[in-house]
Amino acid sequence: MAMWIPDLSRFSGPAYTALAEAIGTAISAGDLSAGERLPPQRDLAWRLGLSLSTVTRGYGEAVRRGFLEGSVGRGTYVRDAKAVTAAASGAWNAGLARPAGDAIDFANNLPPLGGAERQLAETLCAISGEQGLGAFLDHWPGRTAERHAEAAGAWIETLGFPHQGRSIVLTNGSQQGLFVALLALARPGDAILAEALSYAPVLAAAERLGLRVFPVAMDREGLLPQSLDEQCRATAARLLYTMPTLHTPTTATMSEARRRAVAEVAERHGIDILEDDVFGFLPRSRPAPLGACLPDQTIYVASTSKSLAPGLRVGYLSAPMRHERALRAGVALSSWMPPPLMAEIATRWIEDGTAERLNEEKRQAAEARQALARETLKGSRLAADLAGFHLWLHLPEGWRPDAFEAAAQREGVALRSARSFCVDPAVAPAAVRLCLSHEASHSRVEDGLWRLKRLLDERPGEAAFIV
Repeated sequence: MAMWIPDLSRFSGPAYTALAEAIGTAISAGDLSAGERLPPQRDLAWRLGLSLSTVTRGYGEAVRRGFLEGSVGRGTYVRDAKAVTAAASGAWNAGLARPAGDAIDFANNLPPLGGAERQLAETLCAISGEQGLGAFLDHWPGRTAERHAEAAGAWIETLGFPHQGRSIVLTNGSQQGLFVALLALARPGDAILAEALSYAPVLAAAERLGLRVFPVAMDREGLLPQSLDEQCRATAARLLYTMPTLHTPTTATMSEARRRAVAEVAERHGIDILEDDVFGFLPRSRPAPLGACLPDQTIYVASTSKSLAPGLRVGYLSAPMRHERALRAGVALSSWMPPPLMAEIATRWIEDGTAERLNEEKRQAAEARQALARETLKGSRLAADLAGFHLWLHLPEGWRPDAFEAAAQREGVALRSARSFCVDPAVAPAAVRLCLSHEASHSRVEDGLWRLKRLLDERPGEAAFIV
């Protein structure tokens, strides 16, 4: 086999990080396969005209990023395919506990708890004095399940998406809802479309289900209808995953006109839309969901975890009736059902107005932290929405997203680089996502922002060399 020789001219910055990025890009493109042995460091150094120490450092950086593994006496190899996929997509940490140590967490996107704990105590106290509690420990009685679905439909309708004539399927949070929808609407080998920058767990779920994801180009408003049209023609995809409101990671919100244009393209090609609207209840004003323009081809996903309380794992799928059976089968296959007691709590909060009060708390917390971020990072290029829990930080010239993520980690700040969200990691923009809500303390958020401000003010060439 011919020796793999990367073209480092495609990558900016120090040679050792360019080499690490070239390795990651080659793995993503299929030029390096899982288990493949990389060239000996001395041989590659000679071919590239680099010092041995530079190549050694580059291999070490690739190991740190999770692309490679070394074996004493045997060489350096590309990691197992699943491990490489996880590393390239940001190696998402399953742990979501609130940080308590020195490290500041801007990587995870849980909302603040607010007054939900107090409200939960009152709700549980009321439930405890009622008859028939055994129903919450058994499979749902029909009428109870219907009431939960009716409350969910009414809640979604406040955003301008009528629920009459549609099926409402409850799930264990939106994450399961998205997985169930992919399971129900696509088969292994199918092509699906997503924004070029997209929600990483959905990309990971698609990979596990054997789906091929193709990127749709974006601008400041989100996905471009012309690119969607081109990809529909080129890929014959039958499903589009999109987040039109407070998009992750870019914070973009589509205008009403853009939503109509996207819906027109989807209708023309007969493609279903999986609309992720987990942040939809946060903005004080927003266009109606994309699905309102094309209800017969849209599976709409909403959730209580972002707007009410992070541990309230209740998701809602609003779908055309023809998809109901497949969606319910997916829920049953993966968890049988969401916990009835949790669904009951969410339903009561929707019915008695608690949901709106808690949601308003989230809005106020988001606005306060966004204002803090704008003041602290003044002079930086930010994409942000006052209603959102995250912002998209465009890096100064010379900074690469992976290098900035590593440098921030050394400063005690966890965040996500653009590569974590890319359908095609080879074309990651120079940007990172900062989540402002996961930290419980306002002062810790401020501390983390100042650490990043100092990092941004450094010369990136020097900072990227720090180990």
